[in-house]
Amino acid sequence: MVAAPLHLPELGADASREYRLGIMGGTFDPIHYGHLVTAEQAREALDLDLVLFMPAGRPAFKLDEDVSDAEDRYAMTILATAANSAFDASRFEIDREGVTYTIDTLRALREYYPDNVKLFFITGADAILDLATWHDAEGMAKLATFIAATRPGYDIDQARARLTNSGVAFDVRYIEIPALAISSTNIRERVSRGKSVRYLTSESVIGYIRKNGLYNRHVIERVDGAQAH
Repeated sequence: MVAAPLHLPELGADASREYRLGIMGGTFDPIHYGHLVTAEQAREALDLDLVLFMPAGRPAFKLDEDVSDAEDRYAMTILATAANSAFDASRFEIDREGVTYTIDTLRALREYYPDNVKLFFITGADAILDLATWHDAEGMAKLATFIAATRPGYDIDQARARLTNSGVAFDVRYIEIPALAISSTNIRERVSRGKSVRYLTSESVIGYIRKNGLYNRHVIERVDGAQAH
């Protein structure tokens, strides 16, 4: 196992049983009920022991956008997940330097945890469509089972066909999530306009946003690093 401190929860001490670790990455700017519902549904559907939320450090896919400071996004993730003992938040991504690919994260987790800890990567169904184009897709397929969160009416056959045609042997489990039209973008826009975001995210996150003046234009920082799939 990796000896370096990776700010990860300890799992797998009891070698007589299998542990199932869910991994949920995202910018979480801010984290909201859509993220939490997805994680809880995945936990229940796949019998996960723990879902680990990993705020992205420097998301390459948002280099042209304004992204809040990683420490603020991490703090909000802690607040939002604190009430669920099956959720945890990790500094793993925000403390790593340079370009970070999903394959690198999965490899580090696989090296850190014993073999009786199985990895389940949670993502949206739209991302699954492009999964085979991610960096070292074949390597990812060997390291984790993927959980695709779909919305009601989503065409699962399209996703399955694209992955099959890619030739990469992904193990993907599809779960349907209640239709929640919530997005971090909309929350930021509403805050910037002084509109209510109650019932879109937790009261603890709302309090943090207000206390720290997040999503007012003068406190949003541009991230000039990189993170990619």
